[in-house]
Amino acid sequence: MQSRNSTEPSETLETHTGKVLVIIPTYNEAENIPRLIPAVLRQAPNIDILVVDDGSPDGTGKLVKEIMATDSRVNIMERAGKQGLGTAYVAGFKYAIQNGYDFVFEMDADFSHDPNDLPRFLEKIKDYDLVIGSRYINGVRVLNWPMNRLLLSYSANVYTNIITGLPVRDATGGFKCYRVEALKSIDLDKIKSNGYAFQIEISFKVWKKGYRLVEIPIIFLDRRSGVSKMSRSIIYEAMFMLWKLRLRSILNRL
Repeated sequence: MQSRNSTEPSETLETHTGKVLVIIPTYNEAENIPRLIPAVLRQAPNIDILVVDDGSPDGTGKLVKEIMATDSRVNIMERAGKQGLGTAYVAGFKYAIQNGYDFVFEMDADFSHDPNDLPRFLEKIKDYDLVIGSRYINGVRVLNWPMNRLLLSYSANVYTNIITGLPVRDATGGFKCYRVEALKSIDLDKIKSNGYAFQIEISFKVWKKGYRLVEIPIIFLDRRSGVSKMSRSIIYEAMFMLWKLRLRSILNRL
C-alpha cells in the first residue's frame, strides 16, 4: 500500500484525462501547505497546483516558492491582502483557461478535503462537466462540526434546492472538479460573490448552461476545531444570491 506521505504519482489513474489544475486558495496555511502539496501531486502525474495566496503573514507564500524551486508542477498567484474565496477561484479559473488546462479543481488548504479523493473525481469527470464532492449523499458525511453548524449547512442546502431548483444535495460545498469548457461558457467577470454564495452561483450557472452535474460522496473533516468560516454576512450574501439567481434565470439574464 502506498504511503500517504509518498510524492510518487498514483498508478491507479490513467494519464489520458488531460491537463489538470488544482486551485488551492490560502491565507495563513504555513502549517498545512508543505504537507498538502505533495499529497495532491502524488495522485497523478498530470496534476499541477496553483496556490492563490492572499498575502499570508505567516510565510505561506515563501514556503510555496521553496517547493516551486524544485517542482515545476507547482505555481503561486500572490495577491495583496484578503480578497475573498470567490475572487481567488475566479482568478484560478482564468489561469486554467489561459494555460490550456482541461480540468480544474477547487480544494481547501486545510485537509478538510482528502487529496486521496482526487482520482475518483477525475474518473467521474470523464462523463460529466462538473463533479461535486457531496457531504449530504449516502448520509451525512461531516466530522468535527457542532450540531448547530451542521443543521445550518444542511438546511441551507435544502433551501437552495427549493429556491433555485439546482439538482444537487450539497450546493455550498467547495470540493469540485470542472471541465474547463464549462467554465469558458460563463462570464467570469460577472461573478462577484464570495464564500458559500460563490459555490451556489458557479454551480447554478454551469447547470443552466446545460452542462452535466453529478455528486460523489466525500467525508468532510473539519481539522480546525472551534474555528468557523460562517458569519452573518456570509449567510445574508447566500440568501440574497439565491433569489437573484432565480430572478435572472426567469429573465434569461444569467
